[in-house]
Amino acid sequence: MNKLEEVKEILHQKNASLVVAYKNGEIKEYYQDRIHDIKAIIKENQDALKGAVVADKVIGKVAGSILTVAGVEEIYADVISEYAIPVLEENHIKYEYQEKAKYIINQTKTGMCPMENKYKDEKDIYKIYREIINAE
Repeated sequence: MNKLEEVKEILHQKNASLVVAYKNGEIKEYYQDRIHDIKAIIKENQDALKGAVVADKVIGKVAGSILTVAGVEEIYADVISEYAIPVLEENHIKYEYQEKAKYIINQTKTGMCPMENKYKDEKDIYKIYREIINAE
């Protein structure tokens, strides 16, 4: 079983929101919603995700941009937004998904996620990374 299959299986078995196979071989599960776990990992160690393989419940443009800048090698998402795919493809990040959505919906399921909406037309993924990682 390759790393992507392994993290995908853990994501579903443990009902985690995020599973990371780090380059050093360690695999960890995370359970916060949205991008809180990704931000926490990066704030603790800016280089932690370099070469990592990630499985996440939802990948929108913001998460896709942050993971790309952080140096992940491969991503699996249960749901991926159409805004995230070009970011991953343009940066040669391998990805798989179960379902493609036009966009990520907000928590009340009444429209687009505010972060996806704010950054949907932003071309500079480094700007997205800086603004989200540095936000409190």
